[in-house]
Amino acid sequence: MKKLVFAVVLMMSSTVAAQEPFTVAWWNVENLFDTRDDPATNDDEFTPEGERRWTRRRLANKVNGIYKTLAMMDLPDVVGLGEVENKFVLRELCQGTPLSRVPYRYVHYDSPDRRGIDVALIYRTDRFTVTASRPVNVSDSNENYFTRDILVVEGVTTDGDSLCLLVNHWPSKRGGEEANAHRLRIADTLRRLMVELHDRHPSAAVIAMGDMNSSADEEAIATGMGFGNDSVNPDGIRLLTQRLPRGMGSHKYQGEWRYIDQMFLLADAPWEVKKMKLLMFDHLLTQDGNRPGQRPKRTYQGPRYEGGFSDHLPLLLKLNRL
Repeated sequence: MKKLVFAVVLMMSSTVAAQEPFTVAWWNVENLFDTRDDPATNDDEFTPEGERRWTRRRLANKVNGIYKTLAMMDLPDVVGLGEVENKFVLRELCQGTPLSRVPYRYVHYDSPDRRGIDVALIYRTDRFTVTASRPVNVSDSNENYFTRDILVVEGVTTDGDSLCLLVNHWPSKRGGEEANAHRLRIADTLRRLMVELHDRHPSAAVIAMGDMNSSADEEAIATGMGFGNDSVNPDGIRLLTQRLPRGMGSHKYQGEWRYIDQMFLLADAPWEVKKMKLLMFDHLLTQDGNRPGQRPKRTYQGPRYEGGFSDHLPLLLKLNRL
């Protein structure tokens, strides 16, 4: 009888472990620069002698704030990051903070962005194994237009499930119609990449995340990604930020919240979205000047050092394999 009870408990424990959600986070951490001048990029302002007076102490404060935020997320399995300068700042985060107690590794490639800011992925090696990665260049050298690559990472979870991740940071609205045309072009590239990955890995969950600098009702998402007014496009890609509460957003501009950070999922029925969250931890927010409510607490507000961590709020996805 004791053996039977033990076997039942063991089976229940195994079932619970197998059903543990896989967690994916995205966060544009806004200007995570090291303190050294890179002669190949326009990063001069983020040095101790530069306009921002960017020192080791300020970098350490920012990196520790990012660590604290990830800890409050219960240390996600994979995290897409935007606006990171290089591998040095990723090492500072993964090895120079208490995050070093968790087996995080990172994937990063230098992109052609003029300021030297890139996207990256950090991941827990006890939850995810990277099998392949590559940058996809979406700059337009014919027009002398250079921006962040799309980072593609393929891998397998510890439960043996395939996962494909695409990390993005699309061009900002600075530049008007020209910038919008580039966002449309990159949106089409991302859409095609997601479909190609799904065709090659039919049982995989294909997840795209990033700062798209576009909300769902804007052309890059509605037309470029093919959503129109729907939350699922003709390819079966789901727009997960449609699940988030209205009246809020991942970014606030001139008193208005908008979801310009997005997550997309292309997966067949066995994959289930357990939860999609916008994270509004107190340490990430501050009073929005003379406007009502709060806004993200930035590292710099204009030229003034504010001591915060980003002008964006993070997104967190919990995914189940049924």
